[in-house]
Amino acid sequence: MNYLGRGTKNEMQNMKKGTVHVICGPGKGKSASAVGYGVLGALSDKKVIVVQFLKGMIEEDDVEILKRLEPEMKVFSFARSHGLFEDLPEDQKKEEIFNLKNAFNFARKVMVTGECDTLILDEVLGLVDWNVISVEDFIHFLENKDSEMNLIMTGHTCPDGIRPYVDYISYIENLK
Repeated sequence: MNYLGRGTKNEMQNMKKGTVHVICGPGKGKSASAVGYGVLGALSDKKVIVVQFLKGMIEEDDVEILKRLEPEMKVFSFARSHGLFEDLPEDQKKEEIFNLKNAFNFARKVMVTGECDTLILDEVLGLVDWNVISVEDFIHFLENKDSEMNLIMTGHTCPDGIRPYVDYISYIENLK
């Protein structure tokens, strides 16, 4: 056992290339789990890109910590509002939808161009829940994934329509 726990940085090296992993459920820890995979990838000299959705602007302290992981791991947020999307007033939600679509288009560009080894889309599954992106658009996005890139997506639920495109689903539920 090493300082990372039972696993090693070789977990990311041994992960089959081109996998799609969904981390979903009502519990806390989905984003932390996805970022953990990203850190393992960075430790294995893999290029990792994280795009955050629905969480609002990243806090200054968080940005500072995440910037230390560059250039192996880069984190992007297109949000311009503070706080969670679900808590915004309707007029701010409409404005933020524009930013969320820009973030999704950025993720699409990263995916098509193969700019990284692992792409983490934090809370992207919620775009379907909030009708920002249709299931059909999401499927088209997955169909155009770079075959070598690992994709990790988080959210509360995994839409049924994308399940055929997913290799692994991890369900996180807090028991207490």
